[in-house]
Amino acid sequence: MRARWPRAVRPLLWLGVALAVVHLAALLGDVTAVTHVTKPALMPVLAGYALARGGPPLLAGALLCGCGGDTFLQIGGDIAFLVGMGSFAAGHVCYLLLFARHGASPGPGRRGRTAAAGAAYAVLLAGTVALLWPDLPAELRIPVAGYSLLLTAMAFGALRAGPLAAVGGLLFLLSDTLIASGIAHWPQLPAPQFWIMFTYVAAQYALAGGVLRAAATAPRSAPDLPRAPRTAGVP
Repeated sequence: MRARWPRAVRPLLWLGVALAVVHLAALLGDVTAVTHVTKPALMPVLAGYALARGGPPLLAGALLCGCGGDTFLQIGGDIAFLVGMGSFAAGHVCYLLLFARHGASPGPGRRGRTAAAGAAYAVLLAGTVALLWPDLPAELRIPVAGYSLLLTAMAFGALRAGPLAAVGGLLFLLSDTLIASGIAHWPQLPAPQFWIMFTYVAAQYALAGGVLRAAATAPRSAPDLPRAPRTAGVP
């Protein structure tokens, strides 16, 4: 995998890191104007970095879906929350497609561990939804449960793209669980928005990095070799 725009790779990476640091610091300092400006910019910069590295366009699509989710959740209100959750869900579908295209299928020696991991994710999903269900607003229970199923499938699918992507999937699960616990009015950590965004940004960077690695190391089919010219009398 070759970089499409080599000169832009490092500046975009550092710009993304700087934006994340400024955004997280603004959350701790409760500087609302800064958080509102920086939050929608986080994922487009990461998408630009992924494209500059030569990453799949679908990865940029997943990250831009995250930007849509960030923007609508920042607006606030039930309708904006549902639209934002739908945007994140579209991003998870993009990730699942990426894992299917660039991830490695478990070999015979890993199938048992993969099955065990799948069972663990299923238990985690069922337990989280069961605990949250009574405390969620009635109109959000079904959407949150459906979204949680897709999110967990994405986190499990990330195992195919390697350890870095797998960590990203788990961090995304943690970030969205923190959001859901706030909606359910559970006790929150100090500075809850900081921890939600810290785990979310780390998740997206880990997922993007994992996909870039998987795409770079995926085996490619050999190109068709030119055929030798036929000589008279030779079949």
